[in-house]
Amino acid sequence: MRVRFWGVRGTIPCASSSYLRYGGNTSCVTIACKDRLLIFDAGSGIRPLGPWVQSQGFLAADLFLSHVHWDHIQGLPFFKPLYQADFSLAVWAGNLQAQGLTIQEALAEQMSEPFFPIAIDRFAADIIFRDFMAGQTIDLGDGIVLRTAPLNHPQGATGYRVDYDGVSVCYVTDTEHRPGKLDPEILTLIHGANLVIYDSTYTDQEFFRYAGWGHSTWQQGVRLCQAAEVEQLAIFHHDPDHDDNVMDRIAEEAHDMWPDAFVAKEGQQLTL
Repeated sequence: MRVRFWGVRGTIPCASSSYLRYGGNTSCVTIACKDRLLIFDAGSGIRPLGPWVQSQGFLAADLFLSHVHWDHIQGLPFFKPLYQADFSLAVWAGNLQAQGLTIQEALAEQMSEPFFPIAIDRFAADIIFRDFMAGQTIDLGDGIVLRTAPLNHPQGATGYRVDYDGVSVCYVTDTEHRPGKLDPEILTLIHGANLVIYDSTYTDQEFFRYAGWGHSTWQQGVRLCQAAEVEQLAIFHHDPDHDDNVMDRIAEEAHDMWPDAFVAKEGQQLTL
């Protein structure tokens, strides 16, 4: 199982010399299971993913959205394979049915006047939209099992776990924890995983200033992973106010708290 980070920032892309070491693109992560490509979120990081997908000869992929807030879908219209007639994409979402929406309706709305000049029907690729309820387990075929869980975020979000060939990777963003408590849904989802990619937007010291915004801290990520017997934690969804110097300090403090925690960087690759 090969994991690559294409966008690690939260909220809004950041482009300046202060964001070079960790990256400024918003959420996008790929997990490759042999010939299957799984994409998690379509933030601005999905734009540089597009040429790589084409260069590698992929003609199909699955896209799993945590939710449809702008920073997690803003890159989708710029994903070049969507303009290829021989490409197919299955788009999955697990938090919209409770709001009476489908993922197709939500994406079509954000790519419509007066918000965007190109409508969703301009895509040439074969796109399949799949709505489900967070909490379901989905057999993707080829030995890949996807487990899901609801997350505590405004308008809802979905956490994912990919199990393949004895290896487990979890993608858990965006979620707000309750101080002093470990979310039982997340603990169950991530238990015994090899890698957990977790919403670490804030530090514990900053967290209380942003109550209700729907995000967590890297310290809470460590606490969850230690309790769930996880092998590694990837600190993810970095606050746009956290430049490279701040992220360097977080990386050092996280390593001191738990050596198996690291700060995810744009372009970073892991083989599990």
